[in-house]
Amino acid sequence: MRAKVVYFALAAVLAVYFVLVGSRGVMLIQQGTAITVAFGVSVLVLPFIGAWFLYQTTRFARDANRLARELEAEGGLPVDELVRTPGGRIDRDSADAVFARRRAETEQAPGDWRSWFRLAVAYHDARDTPRARKAMQRAIALHDGRPVRTADVA
Repeated sequence: MRAKVVYFALAAVLAVYFVLVGSRGVMLIQQGTAITVAFGVSVLVLPFIGAWFLYQTTRFARDANRLARELEAEGGLPVDELVRTPGGRIDRDSADAVFARRRAETEQAPGDWRSWFRLAVAYHDARDTPRARKAMQRAIALHDGRPVRTADVA
C-alpha cells in the first residue's frame, strides 16, 4: 500500500511539473521571436513525452498487478523459496537456481502466460530488470490474447 501512495504522490508531482513546463513553453511561444518560438515548441514536447511515459508505466504496473491477482486466486503465485543474506538481500546462487527452474518451465510451455509471469519474477529476483520487464510484457500479451513479437522473447 505504501508503494502505491508513493507512486501516486510522485505521479501527481510529475503532472504538476508537466503543467509548469507546458506553461513556460506557451510563454516562450507568445514572445513571438523565431528563437523563443522554437524553444517554446521544444519545451512543449517534453511534457507530452513525459505524460506518455507515465501512462505506459502506469498501464504496465496495472496490468502486471491484474495478472498477479488472477494468479494468486488460482494459487499459482511463485513461492518465495530464496535464500537471503543476514541483511535481507537475495542470495545470487539461490536466485540463479530458481531462475533455471522457471526458465525450463517456460520453455516447456511457451504459450502459457503463467509461466512467463513466474519467469519475470525470477528475472527480477536475479536482478535482471530489463529481461524481467520483457518477460512480464510477454505474459500480459499472452494473457490478453495480443500478438507477441518474437523480439520480446526472454
